[in-house]
Amino acid sequence: MTRKLFVTTALPYANGNFHIGHIMEYIQADIWVRLQRMLGHEVNFVGADDTHGAPIMIAAEKAGKTPQAFVADIAAGRKPYLDGFHIAFDNWSSTDSPENHQLAQQIYLDLKANGLIESRVVEQFFDPEKNMFLPDRFIKGECPKCNAKDQYGDNCEVCGAVYAPTDLKNPYSALSGAKPVLKSSEHFFFKLSDPRCVAFLEEWTQDGRLQPEVANKVREWFTVRTNPDGSKSEGLGDWDISRDAPYFGIEIPGAPGKYFYVWLDAPVGYLASLKNLLDKRGQDYEAYMADPALEQIHFIGKDIVTFHTLFWPAMLKFSGRKTPNNVFVHGFLTVNNGEKMSKSRGTGLDPLKYLALGMNPEWLRYYLAAKLSGRNEDIDFNADDFMARANSDLVGKYINIASRAAGFLSKRFGGKLGSDISGDGDALLEHLRDGAANLAELYAEREYGKALREIMLLADRVNAYVDQNKPWELAKQEGMDSHLHDVCTVCIEAFRLLTIYLKPVLPALAAQVESFLKVPPLMWSDASRTLGGGHVIGEYKHLMQRVDIKQLEALFEAPAAPEPEKVLPGGEELAPTISIDDFAKIDLRIAQIVNCEAVEGSTKLLRLTLDVGEGKTRNVFSGIASAYQPADLVGKLTVMVANLAPRKMKFGVSEGMVLAASHADEKTEPGIYVLNPWPGAQPGMRVR
Repeated sequence: MTRKLFVTTALPYANGNFHIGHIMEYIQADIWVRLQRMLGHEVNFVGADDTHGAPIMIAAEKAGKTPQAFVADIAAGRKPYLDGFHIAFDNWSSTDSPENHQLAQQIYLDLKANGLIESRVVEQFFDPEKNMFLPDRFIKGECPKCNAKDQYGDNCEVCGAVYAPTDLKNPYSALSGAKPVLKSSEHFFFKLSDPRCVAFLEEWTQDGRLQPEVANKVREWFTVRTNPDGSKSEGLGDWDISRDAPYFGIEIPGAPGKYFYVWLDAPVGYLASLKNLLDKRGQDYEAYMADPALEQIHFIGKDIVTFHTLFWPAMLKFSGRKTPNNVFVHGFLTVNNGEKMSKSRGTGLDPLKYLALGMNPEWLRYYLAAKLSGRNEDIDFNADDFMARANSDLVGKYINIASRAAGFLSKRFGGKLGSDISGDGDALLEHLRDGAANLAELYAEREYGKALREIMLLADRVNAYVDQNKPWELAKQEGMDSHLHDVCTVCIEAFRLLTIYLKPVLPALAAQVESFLKVPPLMWSDASRTLGGGHVIGEYKHLMQRVDIKQLEALFEAPAAPEPEKVLPGGEELAPTISIDDFAKIDLRIAQIVNCEAVEGSTKLLRLTLDVGEGKTRNVFSGIASAYQPADLVGKLTVMVANLAPRKMKFGVSEGMVLAASHADEKTEPGIYVLNPWPGAQPGMRVR
């Protein structure tokens, strides 16, 4: 029976490039998807960038970009990683897509109609220096359950506890280091503690959808128990799903100034990416999701189990949607015997550096697969083990089979395979074919390490057959052509079978083999057939090189120490050199400050009303309140960046930037100085 599968990986946060942990997860899922397709099943495999939240907003502001431009630049860098490691998503979208806005808002409205959304006034941490409510991830402190230090404000990465930010001990702002203060704000909650949700999740998390070790961990979250510190865990609590402006995200319907917490709309991105894909194909998304035969599968890391096994299935269930059939959880990846990754110490594994060094991406695919199992276990990348497995298994055992037989077939038999296979050769091929069902099951259960060990045992059997029959000696003996033909035919047939079994892991190499063998794309069912006598293979060309120790040394080589900074007497490094064309892009104009006033709620900002010679005024916020009284600036001329994109701030829209001089640390004497042109300059004049 043909299965209908909708498969996703966790959505990477769009504040940086992929790291090796992302690549490991995508390879794990990609192998599983390729196996399903080889079995003839229908699969839609989608991903997306997780683009919302305060961290993106803050990073974009520091980069001088809008959040949309910031995440677009990150998205533009995804392709080299995915293509480089042969990770074949059917679609890659964004949680800021129209589909995600629409779906997230509709799911919220459906939950609200089901009586599971509640509004409450809560006390929330507020950063008095940054003048903003702090998202959970920008509050740190000690876990209230296990006392681990430097834990985030929503869950502990040490013990897995879930809590409110106000439960943290000794909290501090990760943005400014300031001690946050409590302020009141209206928030919206998803009532996860509702008996309907609890009953559903108690069953859903324990019915085989999760790995046993994950299900056992999740079960702890439902029970009332005494923690080591004497506090009580009271089962499932309600989930705060709203955040206050300023916030980059999806607006909550009917609640101006309120946005969905990023973890509400992020998993909805799975559905949105699928909808985007189906819409492009002209398929009906609603009909697709309504098919009872559809299986929804998620691959995730163990750090986000809470969201995917509690909040996400409950959101789907009580908004009237299909819940996931499986959530497959994997562990973390360490390097060289558990050493924590560090770029500065050269202990990280940079995926793009790996590719740039000319290292075969399928060495890494094979090595990671050989380490992965169906359990939620950490795995370690060991450089020596990596080289040994790639060189021994892939080249020494697998590729070697074709290289030992193909030349004889081409030179002595015109590339034609023999037709009269019997005896040991026939028994060997039958043994290889008998392994197909078990290997497919191991792959399907994500027991990749076990599958590859079984495949290499089969390769050992084939190599033993080659050593026993010694085709290089048969070629020298008169009257042995028929036997030589049979032995080489058995080798090529065995090589084809092994290629079928390795194809989910080594798709690019399999494509080369298909070309060499002159066969259509290999399916799993092809293991039950033979190429047949008279089939002509192509010319053999070497299929894979061995790992070079120099490549591995370069991969883990610590980066060179940076050159000394060029520093001016004022104490700040000169910016990189630009061309005159770069400078010409900045439109600097003389502006007159026609009004200036303090900004209520801010100790740093002044609101400037500027005449730039346009026949209208502009509103600009400038962080110069520590240096100037508003009245001192009224009537003065200054210089502003006139073509800077408007920026929406908590206090209004800023329509440019006033230029001022200071050291990098504005608290250093002598302070901040707004640029003031000589008398005679007029508003609107361009500074060149």
